[in-house]
Amino acid sequence: MGFIVFLLIGALAGWLAGKLMGSSMSLIANVVVGIIGAYIGGFLFTFLSISTGGFIGAVITATVGAALLLYVVGRFKKG
Repeated sequence: MGFIVFLLIGALAGWLAGKLMGSSMSLIANVVVGIIGAYIGGFLFTFLSISTGGFIGAVITATVGAALLLYVVGRFKKG
């Protein structure tokens, strides 16, 4: 059950980050960006000593990380 929730959080976070950053992606891309974003967000929030908990906290953490990932990738694609 935990793996399915992990994928759902990744998909939701990737979709939200795509909307925030003005990017449209497929479901698979949303999941991948969301999962990578969860790792980035988790590292960032740990580094900054920001505590989030529960489902909403996980979605927020993953969305922030995914948006940061999309921003960095977008900067490399333009440059």
